[in-house]
Amino acid sequence: MGIIKTSALKNPHQKQSLFAAGERFENASAAMIMIHGRGATAENILLLSDELNQSRFIYLAPQAANYTWYPYSFMAPMEDNEPGISAGLQVIANIFQNLESKGIPAEKIFLLGFSQGACLATEYAARNAKRYGAVIGLSGGLIGPDGTPRDYAGSLNGTPVFLGCSDIDPHIPKERLKETAEVFQKLNGKVNLQLYPNMGHTINQDEIEQVKNLTRTIM
Repeated sequence: MGIIKTSALKNPHQKQSLFAAGERFENASAAMIMIHGRGATAENILLLSDELNQSRFIYLAPQAANYTWYPYSFMAPMEDNEPGISAGLQVIANIFQNLESKGIPAEKIFLLGFSQGACLATEYAARNAKRYGAVIGLSGGLIGPDGTPRDYAGSLNGTPVFLGCSDIDPHIPKERLKETAEVFQKLNGKVNLQLYPNMGHTINQDEIEQVKNLTRTIM
């Protein structure tokens, strides 16, 4: 595991670090951006790279300032969670730009998030729809209160989208997961929504296997 300083990021998270695991940039042919949840760390979500264990992948995980990307529930009014939402989305955009500048195209970049990180990851993909390696939201969905307009532009061009969550998650209503799935289907994503009965707010082994299967298709 390495650390890459992100001093160039011009937002509230700019003094944080970008952690890396897997292949070095010069040896990587694919990448996964991993966004941690509230109160967690980049190092923690990066541990998933050990379980995924895919050769030729570089795994990158940015750290949020004060361990949170934005202060309130993802279903609070958007303005209440600013500038956190916009700042977090900019972190992701800068990582994509960095990866593409090093020769890894978007169609070989996977975007994965857990909990608050899943909300940020899915929101980024919806706002910046194009072909990615995959979009993976674990216990999270699109940001904003009920009734938020979902008039996103562009097309995911068949990007695999995996959404996994408990059917009784105390933080993520299953109705929001279903709405998120519908939005990505309209954006021409190939959506796989899995609601796990009575699961806690966590990542289970089936979700890890689902992600593994997605990464195997890219190499």
